[in-house]
Amino acid sequence: MTDIIVTENLSKSVATSEGVLPILNSIDLRIRRGESVAITGESGSGKSTLIGLLAGLDTPSAGSVRLDGRSLTQLDEDGRAALRNELIGFMFQSFQLLSGLTALENVMLPLELKGDRQATSKAREWLVRVGLRERLKHTPKQLSGGEQQRVALARAFATRPRILFADEPTGNLDSRTGATVIDLLFELNRENGTTLLLVTHDAALAERCGRTVKLAFGRQI
Repeated sequence: MTDIIVTENLSKSVATSEGVLPILNSIDLRIRRGESVAITGESGSGKSTLIGLLAGLDTPSAGSVRLDGRSLTQLDEDGRAALRNELIGFMFQSFQLLSGLTALENVMLPLELKGDRQATSKAREWLVRVGLRERLKHTPKQLSGGEQQRVALARAFATRPRILFADEPTGNLDSRTGATVIDLLFELNRENGTTLLLVTHDAALAERCGRTVKLAFGRQI
């Protein structure tokens, strides 16, 4: 099994009125294909910054990121976007659904962006798979929080990404609904062999992953 994510000396700092503020310091990671990895740490430890760098949503101050053998840090913004579109799926705490689109249209969107002519049928299949057969034409405002996160889950897996980033995916859900969504996430992840990086404050949830990377004050501990 080969590595799909490799970082070397990955660091991020930002300039403030009081000088340079380090956010991440010298993070070295090797994540293998199909692994499930929890990223944990207190608020402000750098978890979301790390995810942003690994996904190419942000650029590091130093160090490098390789995804599937390709150097993310040597690409321009368009190149990073193309690599994200090819390799990566996302789930967020705030769902990030487009309010003017139906559940079906939200799941179709990333498929259409990839030029998939079967976007409609594939989106429908994924929504049925996550238990939303009767909610295809509902907009996010017409869905409960758990249903919205199921739409987000279907959207994340619809393009069959090789890497899935889930940033506090149950943070806005009650414990029972959150547990149901997480069970479904791990089930779909096993079926698809996706590499999962899960940011969480929940120790029990982190234990469901194959291993844990813990951050404190921007450092890996």
